[in-house]
Amino acid sequence: MPIRPLLILLALAMLALPASAAANGYVPGEVIVHYEDGTTASAAAAARDDAGTVADQRLPGGSEQVAIDDGGSVRETITELERDPNVAYAVPNWRARAAAQPPGDPGTRLQWNLFSPWGINLPEAWALAQSRGAPGGKGAVVAVLDSGVAFENRGRFRRAPDLRASTFVRPYDFIDDDRHPNDVFGHGTHVSGTIAQTTGNGVATAGIAYNAKIMPLRVLDDQGAGDSVAIARAIRYASQYGADVINLSLEFPAEVRSFEIPDVLAALRYARRHGVLVVGAAGNQADLSVAYPARAGSVVAVGATTITGCQADYSNSGTDLDIVAPGGGADAPNADSIWDSQHCNPDSLGKPIFQQTFNSRSVRRFGVPGGYEGTSMAAPHVSGIAALVVATKRLGPNPSPRALEAHLKATARPTDRPDRYGAGLVDAGAALR
Repeated sequence: MPIRPLLILLALAMLALPASAAANGYVPGEVIVHYEDGTTASAAAAARDDAGTVADQRLPGGSEQVAIDDGGSVRETITELERDPNVAYAVPNWRARAAAQPPGDPGTRLQWNLFSPWGINLPEAWALAQSRGAPGGKGAVVAVLDSGVAFENRGRFRRAPDLRASTFVRPYDFIDDDRHPNDVFGHGTHVSGTIAQTTGNGVATAGIAYNAKIMPLRVLDDQGAGDSVAIARAIRYASQYGADVINLSLEFPAEVRSFEIPDVLAALRYARRHGVLVVGAAGNQADLSVAYPARAGSVVAVGATTITGCQADYSNSGTDLDIVAPGGGADAPNADSIWDSQHCNPDSLGKPIFQQTFNSRSVRRFGVPGGYEGTSMAAPHVSGIAALVVATKRLGPNPSPRALEAHLKATARPTDRPDRYGAGLVDAGAALR
């Protein structure tokens, strides 16, 4: 199989990291520690001293980020910390990465994902949302945890021409710790466009929930990478400040297990308890298992399909997959089921997902580039449809995340391979009927 541009760009992103981070996928020189209940401040300080670490910051949920001060490796330091009976757990600060990379509106002719037979059946959904007094998902809020968004005119940055200033609420940058999460990578702007790009204005492309609000939360840097501390903090922030849906178009490395990202999982449970639906990208390694954080039980794990309705050749699968949506790219070489034999043609090049974002040379120059494909692109389709369901009160005024997830699955178009397609292809029209 030829090397995909996606994989090349991921490799380049890794080269920009320190050697240890590139090799291991976590932040070098840092560990996240959680102490047993009742541990005193002096006992915690003693545990840090014995392991050669110093306190950096307290984290929501009671954990602590510590810096390695004695030159030890992350793994060595974790072993030393876990010898102390006051330490409940010690884990790396794992880095996640974007689950895809770049290479009336005129661009709608390119948006097979919204309007073609194997798109999401959006025209019917728009008509139903209009009839229910919530055109374009008006009233819903979707938090986009990503590389930021081209959301404001500030310094060298410009707002994307097809995103309204009024679309954005409660922005925050968890990389630079300020209120200006401006995108320098392009990924978050593309994802946000799928959810809520301005529609019917004669500019660029359409968005699914074009009247919904976007809460732009930057957790990925200019290389498309971000750590578990930033992600956990942002999930809690979104839950506290009014998000109805959280979109996570990012993935941890395939080797990361649940016990290594406890703070992210605790934040996801926090979101669930606060009534927020979390939608995540299943991952792009063509693995037979879903990557975290989408693999968590409190996240709707979204795989990717192509213009033919086939599983995309990069999309992860398995029993933890909940649903699928358009992600673009080439068909997987599947022919061992009725659905796949009717839909998959691995010799076809497929088509990407088109949305407005800036080009690779300037954050001030915008277009509708090709080359974007991945479960990163699939997840915001589900988030946008969820926003329409919330806004229209299709399930009542305050539907629970469990009810929303069950409804999206029940109204999806099923296949005969749930291990590849979960409950099936998400259907916006059916979800709003």
